Amino acid sequence: MHEFSVMSQMIGDIIEELKKWNAAKVEEVVLELGEFTMLSEEQLRFGYDVLTRDNILKGSKLTIVPIKGAIECACGYKGGMSSTEGMLHDSVPILECPKCGGVAKIIGGRECIVKNIRAVVPDV
Repeated sequence: MHEFSVMSQMIGDIIEELKKWNAAKVEEVVLELGEFTMLSEEQLRFGYDVLTRDNILKGSKLTIVPIKGAIECACGYKGGMSSTEGMLHDSVPILECPKCGGVAKIIGGRECIVKNIRAVVPDV
């Protein structure tokens, strides 16, 4: 369950950033989550719920925006994979080009980024 560890680090970073702004309350955290991160959205939400019980993030909403994965091949193919093609055991991607069958590399979908924090900050 490395999702808990990932979320713990993110929350620590968010709290440090909120301190810089003297935020009084957080309403929403928006997280972009790539298809190839192998992170479970359900486990990330669980970690968020547990780790925000006793801090400035308490009661805030976690919005997770899925980012589709993308691959690139030497044959010139750039794009995604269908939900069933290129998957082994329903979760591990096999990086095979759907056009030529060659070895492809990931060019998108590894993101796990805090994209936005909506917070109440005092007037300056």
